[in-house]
Amino acid sequence: MNEHSIREVVIVGGGTAGWMAAAALSRFLNNGYTSVTLIESEEIGTIGVGEATIPPLISFNSLLGINENEFVSATQATFKLGIEFVNWGTIGRRYFHPFGFLGQDLQGIPFHQLYLRESKRRPMPPISQWAMSAVAAAQGKFARPGSQAQFPLSQLLYAFHFDAGLYARFLRKFAERGGVRRIEGKVVDVQLRGEDGFVESVTLAGGKNIAGELFIDCSGFRGLLIEQALHTGYEDWTHWLPCDRAIAAPCRLVGPLDPFTRSTAHSSGWQWRIPLQSRMGNGHVYSSAFMSDDEAERILVENLEGELLSEPRRLSFTTGRRKHSWNRNVVALGLSSGFVEPLESTSIHLIQAGIARLIELFPDRRFNPLERDEFNRKLQQGYEWVRDFIILHYKATERDDSDFWKQCRDMEIPDKLQEKIDQFRNKGRVFAEGLELFNSVSWISVMLGQNIVPEDYSPAVDGLDENKVADALEQLLRAYADMAERLPRQEDFIASCCAASGQPPAREFAL
Repeated sequence: MNEHSIREVVIVGGGTAGWMAAAALSRFLNNGYTSVTLIESEEIGTIGVGEATIPPLISFNSLLGINENEFVSATQATFKLGIEFVNWGTIGRRYFHPFGFLGQDLQGIPFHQLYLRESKRRPMPPISQWAMSAVAAAQGKFARPGSQAQFPLSQLLYAFHFDAGLYARFLRKFAERGGVRRIEGKVVDVQLRGEDGFVESVTLAGGKNIAGELFIDCSGFRGLLIEQALHTGYEDWTHWLPCDRAIAAPCRLVGPLDPFTRSTAHSSGWQWRIPLQSRMGNGHVYSSAFMSDDEAERILVENLEGELLSEPRRLSFTTGRRKHSWNRNVVALGLSSGFVEPLESTSIHLIQAGIARLIELFPDRRFNPLERDEFNRKLQQGYEWVRDFIILHYKATERDDSDFWKQCRDMEIPDKLQEKIDQFRNKGRVFAEGLELFNSVSWISVMLGQNIVPEDYSPAVDGLDENKVADALEQLLRAYADMAERLPRQEDFIASCCAASGQPPAREFAL
């Protein structure tokens, strides 16, 4: 500790973002002098649209020392091996975006290039049949690979579906054990320092004043500190991502626990389907410019598989991000920082990424602009990578059955995204940019899945014997299928080690 060390961190807002931040800070700032206080109001509640995740959350939980079975049980979670997309490219067409790997490279040549050449010779199954996660998902199977797993199980990668409210409650217990102090209250005023405009304190209903040196804004879309107090500004991406409404509604489980999220495109948006141990999470994301709220709710309810368990909740949002996620002594996380809709389950990851950068660039009371600027640069880059990948799903459609899809198909897109599409359409090339969140497997899966078919393949493939490559592809196909056959069904795996307390055994849902 030195004279400039930060001693008081104040988190405004609970929910997933607030308690993820509190839990991480309780673990990594356990230095004996930095206190962490979280203010939240039961009266306000939280949004909770992020019930599906991507694999990096495993690392977050692991760094905190969280036992995965305890986490799965406490949050009524299930395992997720990828996302099935229905009706996105054309009505009736479906494809799978898997976690993990696609096949095996051969002599330094990417697997998908081998697949592209073989596709010129004969009709081929979807490329996802060479992904362990996709093959297991199609059969409703799941098992943890483990550090000693052999091929092809070693290629299986997973994430989770969980109840976001229960996850916040789980992390709250963790954070409070680590010394985080929670204050119940609603922030009604924010005091700024006159000399530099930094946030000095917040006032709660009832008059209590909470001072701090670093403030973390987890207050949701309203951005209580980052926007209402500091007027940071917002970059609107609606011209690329036109959906601005969502309706969420849980229903009763009526079938097996599928280890994947399903996204089904409708006439002016799409519907999510997320299986938890206790219920099925559902929602309809849509554009209010093309569909009324009542029509969107009707479509959602008509497409539920089981009995509606509670009244649908309506949400409004604007896709985009704050112009700066860190302004003065306020760092915004979660919805306060930005929102890129839940299509590829990135909301919780963007919270995680912001927390990681904050810990990496944690300031002292001098608030060196170098730290702030680097944080903002990295967060902006991360948001834009996610944004472009989401835009791809809308742009790469052949649907012309509604004005919504015609607009998406014909819209201008960011230059970097257009270049990625052009490179792939030419010879199937995919170039990752830095530490881009979505790797080549993701880009290949979505582009091929939505019928962006390369005109040719990399000439380097022609240096390999066609018959040997064909035999290798068939051997891989059998290996994935054989392994999937040997795996347990997800409901049986969960029942054996991580069923939610009070839940009936998941195997009761088996076919």
